[in-house]
Amino acid sequence: MKTAELLSSLKIKQIYGTLPAEVTAIHNDSRRAELDSIFICTRGFTVDSHDFFQQAIDNGASVIIAEKKLDVDLDKAALVVVNDTYKATAILANHFYDFPSTKMKLFGVTGTNGKTTVTNLIHSLLQKNGKKSAVSGTIGVELSDEKITSANTTCDALTNQKIIQHALDQGIDHMAMEVSSHGLSQGRLWGVDFDIVVFTNLTHDHLDYHDTMEQYGYAKGLLFSQLGQDMTKTKYAVLNRDDAWFDTYRAATAAEIISYSLRSPADFQAENIRYYPDKTVFTLQSPEGSFTVSMNLLGEFNVYNVLAATASLYAHGVSVEQLVQFIGELPPVDGRMDKVDIDAPISMYIDYAHTPDAIDKAIDSVEPFKKNRLIFMVGTGGDRDEYKRPAMAEKASRADYVILTINDPRFEEEDTILRDMEKGMKHANYALIADRKEAISHAIEKSEPGDILIFAGKGQEDYQIIEDTKHPHSDREIVEEQSLLKYGSLE
Repeated sequence: MKTAELLSSLKIKQIYGTLPAEVTAIHNDSRRAELDSIFICTRGFTVDSHDFFQQAIDNGASVIIAEKKLDVDLDKAALVVVNDTYKATAILANHFYDFPSTKMKLFGVTGTNGKTTVTNLIHSLLQKNGKKSAVSGTIGVELSDEKITSANTTCDALTNQKIIQHALDQGIDHMAMEVSSHGLSQGRLWGVDFDIVVFTNLTHDHLDYHDTMEQYGYAKGLLFSQLGQDMTKTKYAVLNRDDAWFDTYRAATAAEIISYSLRSPADFQAENIRYYPDKTVFTLQSPEGSFTVSMNLLGEFNVYNVLAATASLYAHGVSVEQLVQFIGELPPVDGRMDKVDIDAPISMYIDYAHTPDAIDKAIDSVEPFKKNRLIFMVGTGGDRDEYKRPAMAEKASRADYVILTINDPRFEEEDTILRDMEKGMKHANYALIADRKEAISHAIEKSEPGDILIFAGKGQEDYQIIEDTKHPHSDREIVEEQSLLKYGSLE
């Protein structure tokens, strides 16, 4: 692309040296810089990439964009100084890739719990409806048969534009994206033009970053306010009417609201809910009438998730009758109250629950079928929100036996993490086991006929972060392996 044309999108800038006639790429990682590319320096929480501009030049970058005047050899690269390189990234990436999100139907899902399930449900329902769809979030990015790993639930502004354009290049014109509060507050979604956005719920999480629930709720609300004021574009906000933040987010956007609920009058409302060990059945009241929904997802929280996805696809133009049929055909979402099929007298579930509210809901989902004991393994991460640790253990105390363990220790002392959690325990029937594999083995060894076991915290993740390195780890693989050792066979 012509460099002068691209940089003309930035009004306030200082240019030092001679700009190349054209640039071939934009990068924010100096290691990936290439011949005739732009390298944008940004300040992170632990790394300031202004320190690596020379590496980018050595790799071929011909333009450096920074927030301060750097000692750039202007014979090798031009320097462009701007006020905010994060905003410059969003602006330049959109222009460079020719505003790809405006050419795609984009669904954004935010909330404390349920983001992954709702985005995957939207993605699956779109595919059932014959659409080419992609999904982006905790599990990375899935484009047709291609999977791309990502460091965060919500990618940075440059990566988002690259991924959306990459999807378009593959003929994909629909995408469901998880939208985290971190991503919103850090501007990672700047320049992404969403069509339909969804709010699941807001409960205790990430207060190590946001400090208060009010700031956390404000960050989530940015998704709705950023839908904009352009009424020539049809946009919708799908909101959980049962959540206390419903009215706040309804007021934050000019878009039409579609509500869903289990407890209040709403556009999509679930009634007469019946829970079974392997399915959930309810009556759906919708703008197109009443329908019986039978789904392979378990628990009340998944009724909310299915309502959110159904309302989103209805906003997109799919009939409710068709959606009800599709929902009945969908398998459980990996790692979300995902039942492990075993030939043994116990029931086991893998779940991603890592907040107090999610733990509460996971236990709620199996309570109706409890015949003997509930054994619950709960973990939390190191160097993260320590304030929720005792609250998580308190919720887990509803189980008959609890194993407190660790999801991702990172750099924090294991004993500190476990002792923080232990403060919330309400009974003495528990164990502290830092090693997650050992914790899973202990839970299965303790099991007796009729027991229900829930392994919470990691879900479908296939790694564990120790210090700053991801090591292979799969709760499901360990559960299956340890089950074979005790019970002899899987179904």
